[in-house]
Amino acid sequence: QVQLQESGGGLVQAGGSLRLSCAAPGRTFSTYNMGWFRQAPGKERELVACISWSARSTYVADSVKGRFTISRDNAKNTVYLQMNSLKPEDTAVYYCAADRTAWGSRAEYGYWGQGTQVTVSS
Repeated sequence: QVQLQESGGGLVQAGGSLRLSCAAPGRTFSTYNMGWFRQAPGKERELVACISWSARSTYVADSVKGRFTISRDNAKNTVYLQMNSLKPEDTAVYYCAADRTAWGSRAEYGYWGQGTQVTVSS
């Protein structure tokens, strides 16, 4: 069982930055691939970025490439999503997810956090 807790969301003006964190207490965090997803009102939950357990592999969606960065610190059992140059269309609930074999597909992730709201004002 993996429990995930996101933090760092909030209200920011367009062009601003936020850093989301997802903490996963326990000894097994370093064995899980991690993903960040987002869901805007009326839209499907979509993959934003994912990172392998070793951090050797990362993926960032085209819609946020060059603005968002995913990273992890296995010593702190935490994965991060640094979001720069935020746009109003980035407004959504952001979720972190974990699974040992998951990568780009939402259906592959077995563990999810509660989500954190990010609102970007124009």
